[in-house]
Amino acid sequence: MKVTPPLTAPNDIADFIALRQRLHAAPELSREEFATSALVAELLTGWGYEVVTGIGGAGVVATLTAGAGERIIGLRADMDALPITEATGLDYASRKPGVMHACGHDGHTTILLAAAKQLAETRNFSGTVRLIFQPAEEVGGAVEMIEDGLFERFPVDALFGMHNWPGVPEGEFRFIDGPAMAAVDWIIITIKGKGGHGAMPHEAVDPIVAASSLVLALQSIVSRNIDPLETAVITVGMLHGGSMPNVIPDSVELQLNTRAFTEAVRDRIRERIKLLAEAQAASFGAVAEVVHPPGFPALFNHHDETAFARQTAIKHFGEGKVGALKPLLVSEDFAFMLQRQKGSYLFVGNGASADLHSPRYDFNDAIIAPAAKYWLALVEDYLAANG
Repeated sequence: MKVTPPLTAPNDIADFIALRQRLHAAPELSREEFATSALVAELLTGWGYEVVTGIGGAGVVATLTAGAGERIIGLRADMDALPITEATGLDYASRKPGVMHACGHDGHTTILLAAAKQLAETRNFSGTVRLIFQPAEEVGGAVEMIEDGLFERFPVDALFGMHNWPGVPEGEFRFIDGPAMAAVDWIIITIKGKGGHGAMPHEAVDPIVAASSLVLALQSIVSRNIDPLETAVITVGMLHGGSMPNVIPDSVELQLNTRAFTEAVRDRIRERIKLLAEAQAASFGAVAEVVHPPGFPALFNHHDETAFARQTAIKHFGEGKVGALKPLLVSEDFAFMLQRQKGSYLFVGNGASADLHSPRYDFNDAIIAPAAKYWLALVEDYLAANG
């Protein structure tokens, strides 16, 4: 896909803010980020990086080496948007109906590009930096990059990622050691009964009644099957069935998502959901079919890398700008990468913005400069310390 280059290549923070807003206005859904990818690759190539495209789809990996150091640090940013209709009213709001950058991936991409340009100009490190621009974070694109040989073709010694976080003061940094973000599973349950006339329920098998009973029964899993000291969430987010008030449908579909921090709890939840669905359906004379698509594992930050990342923030921004977050029940496919590589996922405050995934969310451009400065400092400190 041909990409129209920026009117001028970004040179200062104002240019990068303009670039971020350009990306915001032209969002691309997961696995469709080819225009974004091409623009990223064009800029990086112009700054002297060795650039490889098409990794796991629209993924880009850029490599820059300076000095004689043998260590390799990796930095990752995501690029995809969400199927949400924007309601910000901004001048640079999405021009694509039903698609918007509601999670700040346009900002994450811009931050890493701003750091990339500075790294290329200063080269104040001894070793190698790899920049990973990942597509399809919202649907597990990390897996596709890994399966395309990401870490075999582009090895790293430590890998770091960053996400903006609404509610944390603008430009401040937060860290979580160990389990940081929950595993997520999506489960689809179809309850099959026997349709009929609403006036003659005795001649039908009503899947809506069975589904209603199941929704309540599912909540007993957390309260009665999971250790109270563990964390677990089960949410029924969709329940579809029927088309008219006087018609009992043949089937009803429920879609669930679950959250947990350990594989043991995750397995227990899935096991109990299947058993409860089948038993509840059978008690009404219906049948339940349970489908369990692959989910995301919990994101686990490695201790040494997290401590180093946190100390870097303190060193360059001061203790007053650095803090901790409690583990988060949202999920992130960077978890797959941290299963393969040591590293850490950190957070930068987006200030008093709307929540992530809200149609009123907008990335705070004021955090581009401090976040890019942080990436620059992390690379220089890590490769200086290990060079």
